[in-house]
Parts: sequence; structure tokens; C-alpha cells
Amino acid sequence: MIKLTKYNALVLYNCKVFFYVYFCIMISKQTIDKIFSTIRVEEIVGEYVQLKRAGSNYKGLSPFHEEKSPSFVVSPSKQIWKDFSTGKGGTAISFLMEIENFTYPEALRHAAKKYGIEIEEDLREISEEAKNAQTEKDLLYKIHEVANTYFQEILWDDQEGRNIGLSYFKERELKDDIIKKFQLGYSPEKKNAFTAYALEKGYNKEILEKSGLSIFPENTPAGVDRFRERVIFPIHSFSGRVLGFGARILKNNVKTAKYLNSPETEIYHKSNVLYGLNQSKQAISRKNACLLVEGYMDVISLHMSGIENVVASSGTSLTTEQIKLIKRLTENVTILFDGDNAGIKASFRSIDMLLTEGMNIRVLLFPDGDDPDSFARKHPQEYVEKYIENEAMDFIDFKAEILLKDIGNDPIKKAEAIRDIVKSVSFVQNALKREVYLKEVSNKFGLSEQSLFNELDVQKQITQNQTHHVQQQQKEKAAAPKMEIVPFDQEKEDPFMYDVLFMENKLVDHMLMFGDIVLKRRNEQGEDYEITVIEEILHHFEEEQYSFLVKENEIIINQVREGIQKDELRSGNFFVTFMDEEITTKVVDALIPLDELENWASRNIYPPNYGDKVADQIKGDVLLHKYRYIDYLIKETAKELDKYSSTDEMKYYELIKKITLLKQASMRLSNIIEYSPIKGIYVDRKR
Repeated sequence: MIKLTKYNALVLYNCKVFFYVYFCIMISKQTIDKIFSTIRVEEIVGEYVQLKRAGSNYKGLSPFHEEKSPSFVVSPSKQIWKDFSTGKGGTAISFLMEIENFTYPEALRHAAKKYGIEIEEDLREISEEAKNAQTEKDLLYKIHEVANTYFQEILWDDQEGRNIGLSYFKERELKDDIIKKFQLGYSPEKKNAFTAYALEKGYNKEILEKSGLSIFPENTPAGVDRFRERVIFPIHSFSGRVLGFGARILKNNVKTAKYLNSPETEIYHKSNVLYGLNQSKQAISRKNACLLVEGYMDVISLHMSGIENVVASSGTSLTTEQIKLIKRLTENVTILFDGDNAGIKASFRSIDMLLTEGMNIRVLLFPDGDDPDSFARKHPQEYVEKYIENEAMDFIDFKAEILLKDIGNDPIKKAEAIRDIVKSVSFVQNALKREVYLKEVSNKFGLSEQSLFNELDVQKQITQNQTHHVQQQQKEKAAAPKMEIVPFDQEKEDPFMYDVLFMENKLVDHMLMFGDIVLKRRNEQGEDYEITVIEEILHHFEEEQYSFLVKENEIIINQVREGIQKDELRSGNFFVTFMDEEITTKVVDALIPLDELENWASRNIYPPNYGDKVADQIKGDVLLHKYRYIDYLIKETAKELDKYSSTDEMKYYELIKKITLLKQASMRLSNIIEYSPIKGIYVDRKR
């Protein structure tokens, strides 16, 4: 564990702010303000997480952490989210940064595009150095965007593109709106057409080669287009950025692969991507079901027929990462097969992986000679939807049909088939589901449940042995050193410090949550006056000349002071968009307390709301913090006594006097503070 001092934490904070200012200056402040005022956190998060209404909030499963009970909360009224399983939280923009690994400007631009907000560049601020400060990753995204536009323009505007590429799509009965929806394109026959175009645009050979779009053999300095003379299928990320391409050759007499995909790059990892997910995610979430197919045209044809909740593994074996992408939106998957027995048996591994990830699986076999593409083009939408709904089988019936098809009356082969089915059941994580599935197998084959449970135990043991090594490696990887800010080493061992730290955090939370609420008070002369929560707590800190134990709290208080000097009350909403992860997390913790995970109203339970007694709560907590702080100062002052007892008698007696005065103050406070079980807060006994 690497520990940061307060000073280092502040340096990191200042560097972080500088980074965002430096790289965001090209987007004007007016545009950023417009983006934040327009976007809806529940809409942006809802594209990645299946959200369900829970009182005034939404809840869902964490997209960052495996869990069975939802601990991810979205607050539409506060426009923030909180993931209690990982501690992360923030705005819609910070969510995009976290889930998509966007930079701040990338997240802003993505949100602006989604909501049709025009980006205004603040040209006065951009230095030449900032213009050139692009990372290789940024360039890879940009060159793929350029290539995607180029391939589409060739398809629609170039004679070769129209005659060959567009004609092919028309032969496949694709309509113009579908071709544009999936941004399909064409790469011309000329061997370096795109490479020459990109070089002319100012992109260098190195980035073209790293993108996989161009190849530069030793004897061909001008380069060669990887996808020349092919129709193009762009592969998008969850959020819609182009990561790579799939390309289909149209000539039959050429000895080369029918489909060619982009190679692995810094931005494209085929095991982490599902074709069509960007175009299908809303339908998958809305229908709470995902259709899983094999190829690009399967996805596109189903979309054209009106069935949009579909994605493809693009000819690769299904991976855990791909399953987790689907699981963000639904746990219900129907796999669509074209009837090729060899391919179907090879897919059994995918079924086991889906079961391991807690998915509910159904499988559909199309009639001989049909695949999802051809079947969708032959029949109207309603027929296809009903066929999928009525003909899809659960995985047990499916495996039984495939495995028992050709074994006749051979008891050995039948036993092996049943063992294979039980093996799949062993991957099911939920114990109740496992039992239901085994009862189904028992009824189907006329076997005792006990013998099946015995076999299940054997299969589970085999699976555990196989995965133990992998899990051990993952644990070792997870044990890598992490950086965290530790304000004081002795925090956990020192109860006095813990008490002060707890109340310090609580008072700052009050400022964030209730900062602009006006409190009615009465002074010692009996005169009534009004003061905001922010001003009352800030006055307390300044009166005590309090030194903050948590660096984030000190940063927040300094910002609050600056705001008051400018006649601004800076409470939670101001800090939500603060570009510092620790600050944002603290603010979200204050604005979405842990009890918001519970939807008490659904159980007819109506506990008092946090902040119902704000005036009393603030007064009681200020007094309690003062009391805890005095006890902490007594303990710290007592530590100094030994240092001066034999060297500086005057200093020693000064410390004794200080301790005496502090103890007197502590006793006075203890006489006026009491806990009110009815209100659930500390109150001033004198009131």
C-alpha cells in the first residue's frame, strides 16, 4: 500500500485540476454548462445498467462489480449515481468516464452528441502545444472515425461503391435506413485508396499500421489497404465509438477468407465486443431479453424486420467479458442457431459460460437451410417473434435433443449424454435453480433425483479443480499495491481521533446536503436572526481555528469560503461536477446515504427522513464536534507534557493550564448535550 501525505494529496489534486483545465479548454464553459443542464443521468446510465424504479430513485446491479443484490442507485432529482458495492459515484459524465474509460473531454463530447448539443470551441484558450497533445489512443479512435466516414462515402457517392458495394446490400434486401443505421460501407479495389487518403489527411504510417487499416510491406512503401474490395461492417463500442471493422469479400474466385476482421489494437479487443450492441442496447433493456446470433447479417436482418434486441459474437467463441456486457442489460438470453450440428455441439461451451454468469438461457434451432438472416427475410416480424417465443427450448431440452438424437438405445452413450447435461447444471450458481433443473432432468429421463445430485457433486468438484488455478491467478493480480490517501496512520487505533474525524465528515456532509437551508436562531441577547447551514458550520470551524484531518474536507471548505466571498453558497450541486474523484465520491456519499438502498415505502415502512430535523441536527452536531475536538486536544496536549516536564517548567505549566481549561469546557459541553432517541439526534439540553 502506498500512502500519501496531506501535502502529496494536495499536489495530486492540483495536478488533476490542471490536467482537466489544460485539456478541456477547447470546449467552451457555456457548452459544458449546457451539457450538464441538459443530460439526464438516468438515461445515460440506463443504456448500460438495467434500472428499476425504487421510490424516488432507480436501482440496478453494479456494472463494475459482480453482485446478486442491486447496490447501484441513480437519483434523477439530484442527477447523480452511487455504486455502494465499489464506493464509486458521480454524475452522468463521470459515469461515462468510468464505464467507457473516456477522458473528460471525450465524455462531454459523447454526451453532447447524444443530446444534439453543438460543441463550441474556446479558441482563445488553445495553445499550439495543447492542440498537439494527443495520445496514441486518441489517434486510433480518430483514424477509425475517419475510415468509417470514408467507407460510407465510397458506398453512397462513388460509382464503384454504388455498383459493387451498394448493389450487394440491395441484393440482400437491405433498405437504405438500415444500411445507414449500421454505417455500412465499401472499400474500393485500388490497393491503397484509403491509405493514400489518410496520409493526405496528415495521419502517419505508424498510426495507420497500428490501427490495422493499412499494411506496409517492405516492397510496398505506399502501403496496402487491409480491407480493399470488400463491403465494410464497422464494429462499435457500447457507447457507439468505432473500434474496428469486419469486411466481406464479394468475389468467389479469390482464395482468401470470406470475412476479414481488424487485428487486436489498443482500442479493439474482439473478446470484449459484441456486434450490434450499440444499436440494440435500448431494445434489450426494454424487452429484458437478448437474442444471441453468430454473424453481422443475422443482426442486421433481424433489425430490418423490426426485432432489435439482438447481438452477435461475430464468429468468435463467446467470452465472459461479452456475457457481462449483456448482463448489464438483461439476464435472459436466447441463442439462435442455424441447424449446423457441428457448430451447435461446439456451442455447448457458450451455454456453460452463460450459466456460470447467472444467465437464464433458451435455445432455438431454425429449420434446415435457414439461419436468422434468411428466416427474418422470409417472414414478417410478428411471425418471427412468435416463432422464437414458441419454439425456443430451455438448455436441458436443447442438449437432450442434440445429444440423444443419434445414440439409439445405447445405454452407455445415453449415460454420457445425461452426464453432459448434469455438467451444465453444475455451472448454475443459484442453488434453487440447480434443484429445479435437476428435477426437470429426473422427470425427463426417469432417473432418481439422488443419483443426479450425486453426479452433480462429482461435476462440481471437477469444475472447481479446473477453475482453482485461474481464480488463484486472479487473486494474486487483485492483490497488487493500491494507492490511497491515509490522513493519519493511527486513525483506527485512536478512538479520540476517530470520533473527531467522524464528526468532521458529518458536518461537511451537512454543508453539502443542506448548505443553503436557512436556520432560525436566537442569540444570547434574545434577538432572532437567520443563518444558512453553510454559514453556521463554517463559523464553528473558524471559531475553533479547526485544522481538518481529511484533505478533501479542507478543499471543500476552502471552496465554500471562496464562494461566500463571491456571494455564492457552494453546496452539494456545486461540487458534484468537481473534477476530482475523491471530492466527487465524498459529495455523492453525502447526497445519497446508504439507507437509500432500501425502498421502505414498498413495505409500508416510513422512517424519518435524513434531515427532517435539520435545525436541531446541525446545532447538536456542532456541539458534539466541539466536545469531541476538545477531548482530542486534551489527549494531544497531554502527550507534550513529558517533553517539557524536565526541560521547560514554564511551558510545562502552560500545558497544564491549557488542559485544565479544556477539561472545564468539556464538562460544560457534556452537561448540555444529550441524545434524543425520539428525534434520533444529539440536541442542546438547554433549549
